[in-house]
Amino acid sequence: MELNDIRREYLKNGLDLADLKPDPIEQFQDWLDHALSCEMFSDPTAMNVATVSESGQPSLRTVLLKQYDNKGFVFYTNLKSRKAHEIANNNKVCLSFAWLPLERQIIIYGTAEKLSIAEATSYFLSRPHDSQLAAWASQQSKMIQSRKLLEQAFSQIKNKFKEGEVPLPDFWGGYRVRPYAIEFWQGRPSRLHDRFMYQQQDNNTWTIERLQP
Repeated sequence: MELNDIRREYLKNGLDLADLKPDPIEQFQDWLDHALSCEMFSDPTAMNVATVSESGQPSLRTVLLKQYDNKGFVFYTNLKSRKAHEIANNNKVCLSFAWLPLERQIIIYGTAEKLSIAEATSYFLSRPHDSQLAAWASQQSKMIQSRKLLEQAFSQIKNKFKEGEVPLPDFWGGYRVRPYAIEFWQGRPSRLHDRFMYQQQDNNTWTIERLQP
């Protein structure tokens, strides 16, 4: 089959201005709750994070959303990773959720700020033990010659912390992305999709505008 021949119609739902909450975080919660309730998703909290290098090269990866509220959307990572270096240079990032079985997408434009050590520690201590060890063992985004070397590093860390709690690494933490624009996308027939963009105003209120598909 030719790639050009792969297509389908989007028939599940429509989206109108009257359907939307005035606050995009409340609208996000509605859509996330729906995605969480659907058995078709294995990782409904998975989101793409886009950052840009000093040379202007975008990079993209998938992480898990761990918290959200009116202050923003939270994820955790190695603070010496590629994404962390790029955020340090340019803290404007973009997040996206693609819930394709529901024919929905959400795109979030915002600025990333590092979480406090207290916030990072609280989450780190809630992680499974082996996930804590992996955070210590992996020099995220760095080159490594073999899988065997990574597994050896993990074994060494496991032996080092075989007793007591695993402490928070000083190179590990999280980011909160404070949104200033959020788009909700709903698939529609004939590619006439529904798109609405929330834009934050100076007085912390939000405007909503329909975008052409």
